[in-house]
Amino acid sequence: MSPNRRQAEDQTSTAETKSSHRRLTSIVPDDMTGLRLDQALSQLFPEYSRARLQSWIGRDLVRVNGAQRRQRDRVQGGEHIEIDAVLETEETAAAEDIPLNIVYEDEALLVLDKPVGLVVHPGAGNRQGTMLNALLHHVPTLETVPRAGIIHRIDKDTSGLLVVAKTLEAHTDLVDQLQQRLFHRVYQTVVWGVLPAGGEVDAPIGRHPQQRTRMAVTQGGREAITHYRVIERFRGHSLLSVRLETGRTHQIRVHMTHINHPIVGDPVYGGRLRIPKGATEALREQLAAFRRQALHAAELGLTHPLTGEEMLWQSPLPEDMRSLIECMREDCRQATRGRA
Repeated sequence: MSPNRRQAEDQTSTAETKSSHRRLTSIVPDDMTGLRLDQALSQLFPEYSRARLQSWIGRDLVRVNGAQRRQRDRVQGGEHIEIDAVLETEETAAAEDIPLNIVYEDEALLVLDKPVGLVVHPGAGNRQGTMLNALLHHVPTLETVPRAGIIHRIDKDTSGLLVVAKTLEAHTDLVDQLQQRLFHRVYQTVVWGVLPAGGEVDAPIGRHPQQRTRMAVTQGGREAITHYRVIERFRGHSLLSVRLETGRTHQIRVHMTHINHPIVGDPVYGGRLRIPKGATEALREQLAAFRRQALHAAELGLTHPLTGEEMLWQSPLPEDMRSLIECMREDCRQATRGRA
């Protein structure tokens, strides 16, 4: 840590409270001469994102030698920086004592294994009982971290692993990793049809042109890349391991439907219920009763924002998916015995 950075931390340590206002100060070192103001601030205060610092400059919360400056103005070295930092809190979300399945936690981050049915972030019709409400109860200081530290989401009826940043510094670092596609995210899913081999889906995803609550592969959509490999084949289905290169809304669900192998149980993209010819009665019942997408976030890997250590977590399939897969295996066994 540079002496200059140490000075900034010493001067602001007494302000590190639950308050949404903090006073940050520092001196621009000579080796930053010529940098834009926002670039210099990003180096002086790395725990805050560039976008947040630029917002503070634009709102006249930053003083350079007592005067306002624009983000593109150059620093000369030796200037005194003072920021009246405003950290927005999650005003619309209340802390709630909701159990969380925490698989890892330290001072910088925590990793959760989200169950089926838990909404990640409050929205229309889901203002309470969400993962964010639970996080604010478990770590009250998350009220000053954007989105209570939630870095990425998975759908309500998708289960599996999520990482949450507990500090602004960790949040900035993890968001940067996510944007640079450095996260390791692997899902397991059961899809319709028997795939001969693995592959890649490279198709842009955007809002559906007619049904605005859905996503779709569209010409003007954002880049979306999904890699998949076959783990196990059944008579009418396949168990896949899916790795995300990008992270668009409903990406796996949309891409699997795009290649005509929709996810079993998907109520939005799965289409009508299909039963393989000759399926056992048990499999028929399982497929008819499976009312959510058979999708699970099974692996999560990232670089720890403080230690630089490469970390990896794994989560076993939930019971409903295990039961569905075993029923498909038994269907295969009975079909094999019938041919013998």
